[in-house]
Amino acid sequence: MNKQALVGAFVLGGTGLLVAAFVLFGNFHPFTRTEKAVLIFHGASSGLAVGSPVTFRGVQVGAVDRVVIEYNPATKDAYIPVYVTMRPDNIVLTNSSHHARPNMAELVRQGLRGEMNLKSFVTGSSEIDLDFAPNTPAVLHPDIAQITEIPTRQSTIEAMTKSFQDLPLRQIGENADATLASVRKLSDQLDRDLPALVQSVRETSDHSREMIDAARKIVTDLEPTLTHTLTSVDRLASTGATQLDARGKELHTVLLSTNDAVRQATKSLANLDSMTSPRSADRANLEASLRDIAAAASAMRGFATDVERNPQLLLTGRRP
Repeated sequence: MNKQALVGAFVLGGTGLLVAAFVLFGNFHPFTRTEKAVLIFHGASSGLAVGSPVTFRGVQVGAVDRVVIEYNPATKDAYIPVYVTMRPDNIVLTNSSHHARPNMAELVRQGLRGEMNLKSFVTGSSEIDLDFAPNTPAVLHPDIAQITEIPTRQSTIEAMTKSFQDLPLRQIGENADATLASVRKLSDQLDRDLPALVQSVRETSDHSREMIDAARKIVTDLEPTLTHTLTSVDRLASTGATQLDARGKELHTVLLSTNDAVRQATKSLANLDSMTSPRSADRANLEASLRDIAAAASAMRGFATDVERNPQLLLTGRRP
């Protein structure tokens, strides 16, 4: 009897340890309320396996139960339904006395979305991340999902992968090959032409150096002459300044005399202008005198004509 009790106690102990191991290290939680849901992915789900964590903003709220492939022979299209078990007891509500905990369908209507992200770059394992994204349209698959479906959205890694897949890699490679060919051609041309160009530049530099040396020699030779010329110009300027200072008074006197002469000439011109004015008495007298001189000249011309005709008039004179 004691032996049977010992065996029974051993079996019960082993069963208890097995249950404890499931509870502590597995996803079996017999005393925790759970809720099932499914996420349907259209792309690849590499790294996702049974037991992969389901997190909400980094906090684990569930785990993956099953990953299957849903294939449609008519459309030749395949989807990846991922069945998860959620533990809503991990969610604590604010003012829980006034609000009831929403179920999974209500959370989906409020904008709950799921995406698959890489958990570890070393192991390549993935996880499912949940978050609220009400601006992301909810794409559902009622013909596949038999339980509550959490809509999925494209993750950052998937977007990057799609961007890389959409890149025209072949065209980029062809452009790179063409660019390398052009660079190689340019390099070959430089290998041919660059030595001649370097030689030309060197010869030009040598010629320029010779011209600079010749110009320096000319300037050096002309420096004494230029110095002597500048000294002579400076001496001439000094002499001119000295003479100008010495003759300053004489020039002033000459300028004053010239000014007086100009005033006298101006006065004489004014008098002459008054004499030649049409209303001037001096001009009338001058004109009368000119008329008398003209009359006398006419009389003399007539007398000269008579004498020429009759020279005796010089002795006898004219008879009345």
